[in-house]
Parts: sequence; structure tokens; C-alpha cells
Amino acid sequence: MNYNITKGKEGELIVARHLEKEGYKILTQNYRKFFGEVDLIAQKGETLAFVEVKWRNNPLIDPAELIGPSKQKRIVSIAKYYLSQHTDLEVVCRFDVALIEQNNNSINLLYIPNAFTSFY
Repeated sequence: MNYNITKGKEGELIVARHLEKEGYKILTQNYRKFFGEVDLIAQKGETLAFVEVKWRNNPLIDPAELIGPSKQKRIVSIAKYYLSQHTDLEVVCRFDVALIEQNNNSINLLYIPNAFTSFY
């Protein structure tokens, strides 16, 4: 298996466990449509979090650079599609980013709720 795919799956598992500890239910992982993908969709109460997971190898890179406008637009499109297919309830949507860094043998998670807002 590709190293990046392996790290990506490991990162998603780390973030899913973190969210579950925070009281979220993981609704789906790797929700994919022809126009994009979102790593995790989680729910807590009336809040749906669409989560992008990034394994950050270079701590000097600004987190804002990891998820650019085109990636944000794809995530928003996925969220709109997911909502149209899976819920008719009133929910609050949030776009979160989870950054994972590995330093020697320790793994650090930086979870950023509301990392970006939908203007699309």
C-alpha cells in the first residue's frame, strides 16, 4: 500500500477516535463523489462536522496553505450533496481541519473547528 494512503488512513483513525472521545458519532469516512471527497463526517447533537485530515510533515507550513480555496470549494460541494441525500433535519454545518504531526515517536493532533467558512 502507498505510504501516503497508509498515513492518511492512520490519521483519519486518530481523528475519528479524538472526535468520539469528544462525543461525536462518526457518520462516514472517506465520503467520495465524482467531484471530491471529505475524510470524515461526524455529528454531535445538531452539529455536522465535515473534517479534512492532513498529515503535516513540515511544521513550517502554515495550516491555511494546506487547504486552499479549490479544496475548500470541493469540500463545501460534498457537504451540500451529503446534506441533500442524508438529512432533512435542521443541522449546523461546520468545516474542520485536523492536522497531525509526528515528532520522533510522538504524534500530535491540532484540531481546528470552523477552519473555514462556506462562501460558495
